[in-house]
Amino acid sequence: MTATAPLSPDRRATPRGRLRGFLGRFAESRVAAVAALVLALILALAAFGPWIAPTNPYDLASIDILDSRLPPGSQSMDGLTYWLGTDGQGRDILSAILYGLRVSIVVGLISGVLALTVGTSLGLMAGYFGGRFDALLMRLVDLQLSFPPILVALVLLAVAGRGVEKVILALAIVQWAYYARTARSSALVERGREYMDAARGLRLGRATILFGHLLPNCLSPVIVLATVQIANSIALEATLSFLGVGLPPTEPSLGLLISNGFQFALSGNYWVSLFPGLALVLLIVCINLVSDQVRDVLNPRLQG
Repeated sequence: MTATAPLSPDRRATPRGRLRGFLGRFAESRVAAVAALVLALILALAAFGPWIAPTNPYDLASIDILDSRLPPGSQSMDGLTYWLGTDGQGRDILSAILYGLRVSIVVGLISGVLALTVGTSLGLMAGYFGGRFDALLMRLVDLQLSFPPILVALVLLAVAGRGVEKVILALAIVQWAYYARTARSSALVERGREYMDAARGLRLGRATILFGHLLPNCLSPVIVLATVQIANSIALEATLSFLGVGLPPTEPSLGLLISNGFQFALSGNYWVSLFPGLALVLLIVCINLVSDQVRDVLNPRLQG
């Protein structure tokens, strides 16, 4: 009798195999792949901005008012070239953009993580337990989503005041309802599955069932939503800072840089607002392109 060889495990079932499959499907879109590379470059520039920036635009000792509103390519008295020009205070716009990218991305990521954690947890509990908690939470979600996010953020910051922590908290409060509704919808579908019945039959703890079994199967739509909401959070923070109710002037952000140059736009000093605005648009467009491809890859209807 010929011995049969043991069946080899399906490599696609391993975490490494799933990651390779995800990256392979993601790379099928050249536009998304290029956007991901550009986004990675932007994130690297933001992470190492303070070390690669030509100057520290928020160090008063390195700012000279005589260098105010120099056009792109101009040189200072000490020979430093301002490739993107200077703003009304004489700050190097290229350096300010590198610093501003760092702050805008950090604010968007932290507020997004807070909103994801709170909203997903509440949504899972509402979808799994149902009852009065589900009804009360959904009425609260419906109430918040009936107002524009910018209006809710403006009211919160008008009460709390300006500051990085306050902006992060306001953006998290604005976003959590989206995650709660998405997680609840997924939980309603998954709670009747056989694996959930088996988990309840084994009398596992509620926390184990919720976060050990239910959460992993509800992550795909939450991840897709998170990629979209990060871009929305960055754009909302820039809008709030542009309106003067977001970050304080001592904390650089792309919205503040655009606001600082808006007053000079009609006088011909277009570069003060143009280059920070282009950096913001490029960042948001890249995130949106990546999120669109992530949505397509994680959509089970499109998987072969």
